[in-house]
Amino acid sequence: MSDRLKGKRAFVTAAAVGIGRACAVAFAREGATVFATDIDEEKLALLKQEGVAEVARLDVRDAAGVAAMAKRAGKTDILLNAAGFVHHGTVLDCSDDDWDFSFDLNVKSMHRTIRAFLPGMLEAGGGSIVNISSAAGVFKAAPNRYAYGATKAAVAALTRSVAVDFIKRVRCNCICPGTIETPSMLERAAAAGPDGRDMFVARQPMGRLGTAEEIAALAVYLASDESAFTTGVAHVIDGGWTL
Repeated sequence: MSDRLKGKRAFVTAAAVGIGRACAVAFAREGATVFATDIDEEKLALLKQEGVAEVARLDVRDAAGVAAMAKRAGKTDILLNAAGFVHHGTVLDCSDDDWDFSFDLNVKSMHRTIRAFLPGMLEAGGGSIVNISSAAGVFKAAPNRYAYGATKAAVAALTRSVAVDFIKRVRCNCICPGTIETPSMLERAAAAGPDGRDMFVARQPMGRLGTAEEIAALAVYLASDESAFTTGVAHVIDGGWTL
């Protein structure tokens, strides 16, 4: 631990597994007091063993719940939005309900958390918001990612809007990963058949999947004062997929 986030308070959504979990753990190891949330209370509880200070169940689709949690969390220097869902299919496979769910979880959840936490950051004189987007939809189209790509492009646009509106007081950036080995990604690979994982690896020019810890390392930088001159940027970390 190098204490890059010492003295800061961080709030993390979707922290039970995957990228959200890796970010919560990395923040704690860098000295932050971390409040981690998710709907999976069982896996969330395990974060206490990793130095996370507080955990609580939160459905980021619940506006009242998000607002109440922001009040409970109090002063927050870092907001990490990691909640997301990958819809598989083209426009012909996407019902209105599929579209609405994808935008509610992937985009509107960030609208809810930012709206709830931003006033406190402004009152405190600053803060850093980090949103998890994707290289898919922002920098490159991916097959069968119609709704997902649209939501992740929206996250990048949302990020820039918040950054420009509060540019002298609060920073807002997003991270655009390529294919990252997480439990949800492995589930999608298994559903694709026995060669599913190899298929995902094959589309990465480096010949391997990324790790959640590699995404968390970038999140630490964006959360820290080291990135004080950086805002409104969609940061690609994709193993060369978009080259």
